[in-house]
Amino acid sequence: MSHKKKIVVSVSSDLSTDQRVQKVCNTLATNNFEVLVLGRQLPHSPKFGSLNYSHKRFRLWFNKGALFYANLNVCLFFTLLFSKSNILYANDLDTLLANYLVSKLRSKPLVYDSHEYFTQVPELVNRPSVQRIWERIEKAILPKLKHCITVTEQIAKVYKKKYNTHFAVMRNFPLLQDQQLEEKENFIVYQGALNVGRGLEELIAAMPFVNAKLWIAGAGDIEDQLRQKVQDSNLSDKVIFLGRLDPIELRGYTQKAKLGMSIEHKMGLNYTYALPNKIFDYIHCETPVLYADLIEVKKVLQGAAIGEELESYESKVLAQQINHMLESANYKGWQQNCLKLRKELNWQQEEKVLFKMMDQLE
Repeated sequence: MSHKKKIVVSVSSDLSTDQRVQKVCNTLATNNFEVLVLGRQLPHSPKFGSLNYSHKRFRLWFNKGALFYANLNVCLFFTLLFSKSNILYANDLDTLLANYLVSKLRSKPLVYDSHEYFTQVPELVNRPSVQRIWERIEKAILPKLKHCITVTEQIAKVYKKKYNTHFAVMRNFPLLQDQQLEEKENFIVYQGALNVGRGLEELIAAMPFVNAKLWIAGAGDIEDQLRQKVQDSNLSDKVIFLGRLDPIELRGYTQKAKLGMSIEHKMGLNYTYALPNKIFDYIHCETPVLYADLIEVKKVLQGAAIGEELESYESKVLAQQINHMLESANYKGWQQNCLKLRKELNWQQEEKVLFKMMDQLE
């Protein structure tokens, strides 16, 4: 029996809803790697049970702002320094510093997986002084990295141009799995982070004119404002917040939804270059999609009629488009195209990028 290589995976989330990290860890664990994933423990973090890899979650003294990132990286640094490992795997810029320092001190190979164009997220674009700090970290480390992965071709091109660093592209598609076709119910679903620029404010504003309920699955920075907006608009019966759900629960809602929403604004280059994984979660559940005209989305969905491109954020026009889609004669055709597309765009195809990367570390 061959000796298992030990890989330590770092992430700044609490692991429970990070589907990309879960898929990466499962892929590695089922392919003869011994995996330890490090994350953080939040006050309301659900229990995180995993069958084939280990995990450890830090209770931090600070849970937001600069002190949180410093606290996280100090914990990661000392844990990684004294962990038995053959390979380090850092997810996103906020875990990279600790991983990079330990990889140098211990002469261990480091894989960097950038889930987004971190320095261009809307939360940083609006805070230039904080953005500059992250850009300095990025500029200091990225040109020295050899094994890098990201989620879209556009982001890979940016990093190549800025730092002359090659990034392999491993898109965040769902695992292809057998499923029963669920009877659709009269609601639309949004799943993902409740953050600025996701089109949620406009979606809620459109809801008085939409002939269906809206279910919102996720949590984030603007959750309180969105809940207040729903209350102020007397929409509490029509807009339901589900909070964070584990992937199995979430899939249950998405399978029953008539439409999935992915209407991000082109706010900062991170969103402009994004390929939202929620779109492909919807497709895998045979749920047609209303989606924004982002570069990567248009490229991947070219010629695949699985719903419609967003026409306008103006509330009545948006509501009109949603209502039209709910009753569209094309609906069954969209579902059939979702079925076809999920056979091409799935994790079983994308994980080949990870295998190739691991082979390079041999």
